[in-house]
Amino acid sequence: MASLNVGNLGEFLREQRRQAQLSLRQLADAAGVSNPYLSQIERGLRKPSADILQQLAKALRISAETLYVQAGILDERDRDEVETRAAILADPSINKQQKQVLLQIYESFRKENAAEGGTEAGAAPAATTGPAGADDEKHSTN
Repeated sequence: MASLNVGNLGEFLREQRRQAQLSLRQLADAAGVSNPYLSQIERGLRKPSADILQQLAKALRISAETLYVQAGILDERDRDEVETRAAILADPSINKQQKQVLLQIYESFRKENAAEGGTEAGAAPAATTGPAGADDEKHSTN
């Protein structure tokens, strides 16, 4: 049985549409889907594809990942990773090489924390702050 909860997705979409002050027809036009199809999604009668969800998200000016989570396509932790990566890649104040390095560091921290059993980012050991932080910790415990 599919894990997709189209009822909750439909309710969420309807609420997002109303907050954006769009009619069903306006959102359907903006997303490039038919009015009846969008109505069926909102009523929980249809299961939209990831592509359709992406089009709806763009039209609503929300992240596609938010809709993927609502649809059960993506779990919350996956969404956080995708949004973090997207934020890094979208930052205009750093260049392409800096973005790649930052993504590599981010991924290495995620792998390290997963190996340690899912340590929260805020609970990282002081030694990860660098040699100075590690030396300070050694001296303070002696």
